[in-house]
Amino acid sequence: MFGTGVCLPFFCLFMTNGAVYSLSDVAAIVDGQCVGADAGKQMIRFLLIDSRKLFSPKGSLFFALKSKKNDGHRYVEELLQKGVRAFVTEKVLPSWVSHWPDACFIKVSDGLAALQQLAASHRSQFECPLVAITGSNGKTVIKEWLYQSLCEKHPTIKNPKSYNSQIGVPLSVWLMAPQHELAIFEAGISRKGEMARLQQILRPHTGIFTNIGPAHDEGFSSREEKIREKLLLFEQCKALIYCSDHRQVHDEIIQWHKDHPGVELFSWGLSGDPAIKIVRKEKMGAQTMLSMAFGGRQITMNVPFADDASVENALHMAVWMVHAGYPGKYIASKAAVLQPVAMRMEMKEGVNQSIVINDSYNSDLYSLGIALDFLVSQAHQKKRTLILSDILQSGMDLNELYTEVASLVRSKKVERFIGIGPDITSAAEKFSSVATFFKSTDEFVAQTDFDCFHNEAILLKGARKFGFERVSTILQQKDHQTVMGIDLDALTHNLNVFRSLALPGVKLMAMVKAFSYGSGSVEVARMMQYQGVDYLAVAYADEGKELRQGGVHIPVMVMNPEVRSFDTLLSCRLEPEIYGFRLLRRFLEAAERHLADQSRKTEKVSIHIKIDTGMHRLGFLPHQTDELTRLIAGSPAVRVASVFSHLAASDDPVHDAFTRYQIDLFEQVCAEMEAALGYSFIRHICNSSAISRFPGAHFNMVRPGIGLYGVSNDPVVQPLLQNVSTFRSVVSQVKQIRKGETVGYDRALVAGEDMTIAIVPVGYADGLDRRLGNGMGCLLAGGKRVPIVGNISMDMCAIDVTRVGVQEGDEVIVFGDDLSVKEVSRKLDTIPYEVLTSVSRRVKRVYYQA
Repeated sequence: MFGTGVCLPFFCLFMTNGAVYSLSDVAAIVDGQCVGADAGKQMIRFLLIDSRKLFSPKGSLFFALKSKKNDGHRYVEELLQKGVRAFVTEKVLPSWVSHWPDACFIKVSDGLAALQQLAASHRSQFECPLVAITGSNGKTVIKEWLYQSLCEKHPTIKNPKSYNSQIGVPLSVWLMAPQHELAIFEAGISRKGEMARLQQILRPHTGIFTNIGPAHDEGFSSREEKIREKLLLFEQCKALIYCSDHRQVHDEIIQWHKDHPGVELFSWGLSGDPAIKIVRKEKMGAQTMLSMAFGGRQITMNVPFADDASVENALHMAVWMVHAGYPGKYIASKAAVLQPVAMRMEMKEGVNQSIVINDSYNSDLYSLGIALDFLVSQAHQKKRTLILSDILQSGMDLNELYTEVASLVRSKKVERFIGIGPDITSAAEKFSSVATFFKSTDEFVAQTDFDCFHNEAILLKGARKFGFERVSTILQQKDHQTVMGIDLDALTHNLNVFRSLALPGVKLMAMVKAFSYGSGSVEVARMMQYQGVDYLAVAYADEGKELRQGGVHIPVMVMNPEVRSFDTLLSCRLEPEIYGFRLLRRFLEAAERHLADQSRKTEKVSIHIKIDTGMHRLGFLPHQTDELTRLIAGSPAVRVASVFSHLAASDDPVHDAFTRYQIDLFEQVCAEMEAALGYSFIRHICNSSAISRFPGAHFNMVRPGIGLYGVSNDPVVQPLLQNVSTFRSVVSQVKQIRKGETVGYDRALVAGEDMTIAIVPVGYADGLDRRLGNGMGCLLAGGKRVPIVGNISMDMCAIDVTRVGVQEGDEVIVFGDDLSVKEVSRKLDTIPYEVLTSVSRRVKRVYYQA
């Protein structure tokens, strides 16, 4: 990250709705020392923790947060140059004060604690009811459904997306304003000591404890300790809502209640004697009929979901509303129209070489900032286009709201702006003269020639009532039903895992070869660049050229340079791996010709030398380094950027002695080369497995590869990683097969009994290996593993769903969170690399980010 010591997948600039603080107010609240300009004259509305997300220098207060791998103080000078004049820091350099005498610094001992203190003070100004939600799963969905149900009745504030961390909660609370009549906040923790700090910020009136699961178990000595830590959030609550069917949660709450008798326990469940008894839970196709009995009354409601998690989330929402006194008819009416919560932005290929970023389920000023940042990161050489509806229930004066929107749009250099809705249309004069406005989505669709969108990055941002799904459908390329979903937040998380494992000062080279292990080269590379990696590595020059054309400008090493690709390497500023004398001599000739062209004022070309320390694939042997260094030193055209080697078995403890031999030999060769060349270079030998297993071999740089995509053979590291890729399809058709009938080519399946099969449009041309047919492999359908039956065809396969209720259109998972790529690779007696890279490019990649 830039400007912050933590990784946050969100727009890190938060604005109060109307509240303005002086810096002297802030200093008093956080018990800080003012250094520099008069703090009383600096007025603050915006909190900033990421230097890349600045859009309004005036009125912004930057918190220089620190973590193990980064330090926000590194970015203070950059922000000073951009016009920011208010900072909360743990140190103040004399040069900052002398060069920018109009800047003010609040010096504190702990930047994060100061941020939390400021949020707690801001929270104390408001008396509106605040409901806090915690638990392992369902927090964000329950929060969003409460908001869906109540925002039309009350001006309501909530966390943007799932910003429930030690930083996300205080930034969210900063958004509270006098006009809000209800606040809904979720709170998440990963270790002991965190919830007490969030409780001091939120001080909720009522609470919801969702459930408990394995998430973050590593931060606690037991599941019971984790429950007790989460219960700290409700220390001063008036009431706590929870499901008594979760016995572990129930038992801990009952024990906790002995010390907190003033908190009303308002439980619900199917069994026992809860405050609200669920007397009916009947699945009816894609819906569930529920009846709740309490106090001699009964509420019956129809929830438009059939999966157990959604039903539980809906019941938490409904029980809270019962406790809050809302009429049964009102609760039932809101439950019936609950909408799926879009947890992530979705990016797909669009018409006419465009991309479409669909974030049309969230419409507020803060999530607009988040989405615009994502637009900027993905829009290289494409026109930036924003289609925005009215922002509803913001609680802000419309003039102030759309003034802020227009300012944000200008700061992100949006080139085409389309506003839809009566409110935003009435504010048209605040936007540029090239902006266009429509009073409704119908009007926009009817009056727009969609062929005019060409080579654009199009962000859709609309409130639900505007039905932007229609716009998305028109702008997107026709969807293949089989897609590979790429979770960019998980990718960033995994990068930060390896960043935390690397020793201080060690650089990162991210491997994005082979279409980024099937994840999509340009999109992944841009994310890696945005997250501050030092190098990228690809297999061939054409891959590197594609990255350059996609806006990637950081150094790129090409691991398999071909002589015919030298012009591409040199013109695209790509850096070749040199592994043999023939290749070296040919490249020296090409580089010298390149430099001899007087039209180019080019520095020496960077090359990377591969040493064969025992892998016995490509690379110079150790005894060849004298001749190697002589040739390099004699050339005016090249300079060694790095020397590296490849470990043969770093993931297998059986071969650790050989791995240490390779490392020692590599270190010896590097020392000899450095002495012969007369200058230093980057040294790297550690792949994903070696990063964790051989920290003494990190040298100057490490090369995480498949670990970035969520796969590790290290039993310590694997639990820390998140799945990145989900290969999914849908059920095309459901068929009843009678005993004795056959299925598929060669009649490979003969039904031994009456059965139900589902046809799924994914086959071996998509990357579903034929060896998984005939019961060897399975897919996930209806949340259950079901066998693949018969032979797998080129474009489809059949699965046995006899004991699983599925319908046409239901989702099917080939691999993902609950059916891992490791499990699939074991079935095939191969490695996860092969499974990931075998997914065909005809399978559309869809990118998600929170």
